[in-house]
Amino acid sequence: MYKSQKDYYALLGVLRDASMEEIKRAYYEAAQRLHPDKNKLAGETEIFLEIQQAYEVLSNPKRRSQYDATLPKEDTPSSIIQHKVQYSRPNLVHLNEPQLIYVLLETGPRQLGEKIPAPPLNICLVLDRSTSMQGEKIEMVKATATQIMQSLRAEDVFSLVAFSDRAEVLISSAYQSDRIKLLSRIQTIQTGGATEMYQGLEAGFKEVRHSLDPKRVNHILLLTDGHTYGDEQACLKLAEEAGRLNIGISGFGIGSDWNDIFLDTLAGRTGSNSTYISKPHEIQRLLIDKFNALSNTFAEDVVLECKEGAAVELNYAFRLQPEGGPIAIEEQLHLGPIMQEAPLNVLFEFLVQPSASKADMVTLLDGVLKVVIMARPLPIPPIRLKLEREVGDVPQIDPPPPAILNALSRFTLYRMQERAHEEAEAKNFDSATRHLKNLASLLLTQGEKDLAKTALLEAENMELKKAFSQEGGKEIKYGTRALIMSATENL
Repeated sequence: MYKSQKDYYALLGVLRDASMEEIKRAYYEAAQRLHPDKNKLAGETEIFLEIQQAYEVLSNPKRRSQYDATLPKEDTPSSIIQHKVQYSRPNLVHLNEPQLIYVLLETGPRQLGEKIPAPPLNICLVLDRSTSMQGEKIEMVKATATQIMQSLRAEDVFSLVAFSDRAEVLISSAYQSDRIKLLSRIQTIQTGGATEMYQGLEAGFKEVRHSLDPKRVNHILLLTDGHTYGDEQACLKLAEEAGRLNIGISGFGIGSDWNDIFLDTLAGRTGSNSTYISKPHEIQRLLIDKFNALSNTFAEDVVLECKEGAAVELNYAFRLQPEGGPIAIEEQLHLGPIMQEAPLNVLFEFLVQPSASKADMVTLLDGVLKVVIMARPLPIPPIRLKLEREVGDVPQIDPPPPAILNALSRFTLYRMQERAHEEAEAKNFDSATRHLKNLASLLLTQGEKDLAKTALLEAENMELKKAFSQEGGKEIKYGTRALIMSATENL
């Protein structure tokens, strides 16, 4: 290897077979983060010079080829991140019909001698102050915003936006030294007007971007109690941009009159999810829990770049923990955050077509995991992820791992309520009713009596009114989602 004995690929955070475009992009991102004009931290100027040296070698085809010849075999696992893969079945079978297989991916910090320091925050609270928020809801929001601001550390950056049919930046993005003066601005929030979410999101996005720093947890906390109309696509486009910049968006819906599908999709584009707040008195606990979780973040998002195997479909991806919720199936999958004390667990559902099972080995997915750890100046090299299963003439009889069995027993409940919603949307009301009744029976067998009662009431509602009630539909959706998370936490 070269005299420096440095792994230039690791320095840039790319795989050894990275394209020239990937190397250039990695260098640009590292230069933005570590350039001496922007970063005065001790030791990081030297790191920047090493990054420059790595780029000079790897961007020159001849020098890169000479350097590659000095490298040892690429089989050393990451010293920071570890991952574990478990399959629901030991093998696939040569069949003339499709086969389902589930894969549980666990990604988390490798045990080190000392805990990585919690990263500083760059948080914006985007609060709905439309007319429907009046009364107890807005008062609880004010109290919660006050408590969050009082909990900030000296190195944290905070901002606050209130919106209805227009947005107002009440606290600009900055280190908040004069907190007493700024806290008084929270108390000036008054309700009025309609809900135009894009107004608030755009203002909050600008505030977070103003102090954007890859070493921080950059996040928007969006709280609303109503629908937004006509600006949904603009909101989703903004969320895509936020995801590219590693800015998370978490949605909180109060009561029953808000669009959970839209809010889930919006947050999902950044690796986050939506949370259901059924009663105003729950606002404080749930928002504070989220704020504390952000303060305990190890990596804000894990991105999976992948392609499916031939004649294999990735049907579904669901984050089990730390934040339970479905993951949008896109070219880049935002899997979600890793916490300091808890790994990221994701369950994948694959459908293998008969043509794929004719081979002796089936590739389910081929890709890389990319993890950004804010407390580390250097990037983490991508982790190769190739999911494969052998194919035989008969199924092997080994039972599924307990972790998958435990997750699937609760995951089935969530999928049943999803199918009930899909059938209702398609106006197949009898089928939706059957799904709800079956869901209630399964919930009873697992001791979830209150949620089972809600499912039965919604089944009756479906028979009579051909629709979910707004409150009942959300209680079942978020209630079954919570069961998945509790099952995973007990592994």
